[in-house]
Amino acid sequence: MDNTSQNTTVPTKKPNKLKKWALISLLGLIVIWFIYYFICGMAYSEGTRSGILTKVSKKGYVFKTYEGELIVGGLNQGDGAILPATVFKFSVPEKSVYDKLEADQGKKVVLHYKQVIKNFFWQGETDYFVHKVSFVN
Repeated sequence: MDNTSQNTTVPTKKPNKLKKWALISLLGLIVIWFIYYFICGMAYSEGTRSGILTKVSKKGYVFKTYEGELIVGGLNQGDGAILPATVFKFSVPEKSVYDKLEADQGKKVVLHYKQVIKNFFWQGETDYFVHKVSFVN
């Protein structure tokens, strides 16, 4: 008998579990990123605030954002008690709106804003984004 015959079995290729796990993880991260991006872009509320524009500035070390503050006036109760004024802090995504705010600083204005659920760090410091400014006579 000839013992020189070789075992010619072809090895079956097993799926690489590491590659499969990496692909599933990558797809999961992409889905999470899109969900987070959708939530950050979704408007939670829209409205207006009026008051005296006290501050507009360009802030940030790496990502420059436009920020501002509006004093929403206090109320006189009639009996001598005055409710204190509140400060409305906001971010401005567009330079053209920021330029208009800078020109109207110190004046009474109406700000039209959208509030988002969560913002990205490069969008601004607040969840309130002003997209239109009206001047009050």
